[in-house]
Amino acid sequence: MAPEELRIALISGNYNYVRDGANQALNRLVGFLLKSGAKVRIYSPTVDEPAFPATGDLVSLPSVHVPGRDEYRFPLGLPASVRRDLEEFDPNIVHIASPDISSHRAVTWARKRNIPAVASVHTRFETYLAYYHLEAFEPLVRGILRRLYLRCDALLVPAESTASVLRAQRMNRNIAIWSRGVDREQFNPERRSMEWRRSHGIADNDMVVAFLGRIVMEKGLDVFAAVHDALVARGVPHKVLVIGEGPARPWFEKAMPDGIFVGHQEGTDLARALASADLFFNPSITETFGNVTLEAMACALPVVAAAATGATNLVRDGETGTLSEPGDLNALADAIAAYAADPALRRRHGEAGLAYAKTQDWDVINGAVLKTYARAIERRERLTRLKK
Repeated sequence: MAPEELRIALISGNYNYVRDGANQALNRLVGFLLKSGAKVRIYSPTVDEPAFPATGDLVSLPSVHVPGRDEYRFPLGLPASVRRDLEEFDPNIVHIASPDISSHRAVTWARKRNIPAVASVHTRFETYLAYYHLEAFEPLVRGILRRLYLRCDALLVPAESTASVLRAQRMNRNIAIWSRGVDREQFNPERRSMEWRRSHGIADNDMVVAFLGRIVMEKGLDVFAAVHDALVARGVPHKVLVIGEGPARPWFEKAMPDGIFVGHQEGTDLARALASADLFFNPSITETFGNVTLEAMACALPVVAAAATGATNLVRDGETGTLSEPGDLNALADAIAAYAADPALRRRHGEAGLAYAKTQDWDVINGAVLKTYARAIERRERLTRLKK
């Protein structure tokens, strides 16, 4: 099927009102699809002042604030006006990007019309519950996710490690890989600035450990702070650089009063801050991919990370960084201490990470989504012919 024949309805719980790796990947995908000749219409909650301009035609979904997380919106389904808009757009494939009420309704709408539905999995939502002491609800959440994903014709995940988890959880058998690329013009070692470091009180010989992302507890902030404390107790010289903003920033600042918090950064400012670090530490276990990890690798930083789905697909243990069991504070501290003691090891692993990042081309990666759409449509047409 030619891209020009595709009419894609994309339903997302957050397309551009708060910036994160998932919706930036979606916007880049839509840009690629439009450039390829496909028609795309996006349905998502909107706000008066979004984090960045939306790529493509965006239809607003009714929504309410998520309790306790006012920056996020929870979509409330597909009202009659949105369903009429869908009918007029007449998609031949529906793509859902978040497991919320609107996505459930969109899959139901598609199945009633014999339109294939594809789901992209960006976050392992069931892992969030542990950070809010709600582990007892994990089987329920997993069951809701399974019901939604089994009704889809295919799943798109960013890495084989995530696909393996979803297969084991019986979410779907038709799983395709939609990886992530990196903007190497933006993220590269040349962005490193000693002047910028000095302006933040960082000496030229200081080893800087970076955190990058939304400052929310589910990013493993407690582990990050505990590992920092362990390094301080051991006398391992280092400084912590926190790049990002979020509701848990006061907690993080209190936990690491000696940390350097530079707030939200964008564009070349973001790339400069990240490239000016010496090591990237990502203790999160909630990501399906870990865009920030790839961005750090593109800046030639070695990575210390929890051996979870967001890192195992990117970090080659002992080659581009070090992987440790999630929550193993001693092992994570050991890894950072080893880099602190051996600048040559940092350089070697950073260069290997940069070499890998150079292979991640966005157009090739997004082309895999086009192929998944086409296969889903062809499979649905084939099943329809067999039933006649």
